[in-house]
Amino acid sequence: MAFVTKARISLILLLCLVDRNGCERTGPFNPAEALVKAKNAAAGKLGPDVKTFNVLDYGAKANGKTDSSINFIRTFKAACNFRGNAMMVIPKGDFLIGPIIFQGPCFNPSSLIIQANGIVKAQDDLSYFTGGADDTDWITFQSINGLILSGTGTFHGQGAKAWKYNDCAHKSHCVRLAANFKFNKVNDAIINGINSIDPKGFHIMVTVCRNFRLLNLKLQAPGDSPNTDGIHISKSTVVKIAHCVIGTGDDCVSMIHGSIDISVNKVICGPGHGFSVGSLGHYDDEADVNKIVVTNSSLTDTTNGVRIKTYKTDSPSKASSIFFTDMIMNRVKNPIIIDQEYGNRHSTQTSKVSISDVRFVNIKGTSISKVAVQFLCSKSNPCEGIQMNNINLQYVGPPRDQQPFESNCTNAKVSYVGLQNPPPCR
Repeated sequence: MAFVTKARISLILLLCLVDRNGCERTGPFNPAEALVKAKNAAAGKLGPDVKTFNVLDYGAKANGKTDSSINFIRTFKAACNFRGNAMMVIPKGDFLIGPIIFQGPCFNPSSLIIQANGIVKAQDDLSYFTGGADDTDWITFQSINGLILSGTGTFHGQGAKAWKYNDCAHKSHCVRLAANFKFNKVNDAIINGINSIDPKGFHIMVTVCRNFRLLNLKLQAPGDSPNTDGIHISKSTVVKIAHCVIGTGDDCVSMIHGSIDISVNKVICGPGHGFSVGSLGHYDDEADVNKIVVTNSSLTDTTNGVRIKTYKTDSPSKASSIFFTDMIMNRVKNPIIIDQEYGNRHSTQTSKVSISDVRFVNIKGTSISKVAVQFLCSKSNPCEGIQMNNINLQYVGPPRDQQPFESNCTNAKVSYVGLQNPPPCR
């Protein structure tokens, strides 16, 4: 494809060129207090001590046709530089913006609030998104301590025109398309209530973040849209995802290298590829993954249910303390799977990722595959400490030959407690 040459619209703000200490949010982060602020912002009940910065006052046009990138940037800059409590407002209306970067740190003494109630659409021309590093994504938040993004607004990535150019299904080292949101080095944050539709790439990326909450989100894209992961987490600690509805073309939630202390609770997934730890072992010197909990969630018509996947490479790392509990599967193709031959199944190499202390507890529902449980682990690093506790899955796929409804285990040390359907590995 020959893209039309256009000037780069993504604008990077360097807001604190002086002493960084003068820009930091003061006081410890209180998640409960921040969530109350997010709900109050959505209801328009913030006190008089919060100064509002409306994008319309900075020249943004709510006609859905005029590019308002610079106006969003100016609004954010004014709110972020304000030395008091501040809220940036995206009111009801249709807005069009290209790729932008909201760059911190900010001067506000408490979390900067962004209240989004409008419909914000991305430019659909890929020439706006030049690819690589900071130029890849649509809306990037970077180096901010204390952020509340809340509201009933919708962020539409207009990705349908771009999906045919996604080649990641055929290349392990591909150039990904723009995520709707990227949060990089954003700490003490709550993202609450917003909607994401049809991203060019991922819906939401969370990388190098700490104390990050994603609540009450609705993320939607067609089931055949390529690489449109819902929430993609890397190199981050203490990330909590709850009460979200995700239907997309790839993993509903994916947690890759450096994901530590991640909680997924009460998430509805489908369509999509399920909840995934990995892919791991894709890059050199990957950080370990541990303390992952996915619980009280459901999957409907997904390719996979709960999955751990690693490449067959020489990159050593560890994935441990991973718990999938109280899950409901509805017509899921591969309900429970560990796949250490992901992406290069015919290679003679073995995965150097060590998987241990993984628990599947109270998982019930239906499978459209006769092999509902599959552990395909590394010959050089067998899976250890895999526990199956009360698994109750029923086959509802099309009638087939006499193949039994079963589990399949290779190079895996598995223990069983309670009901097991399909039966344990032999």
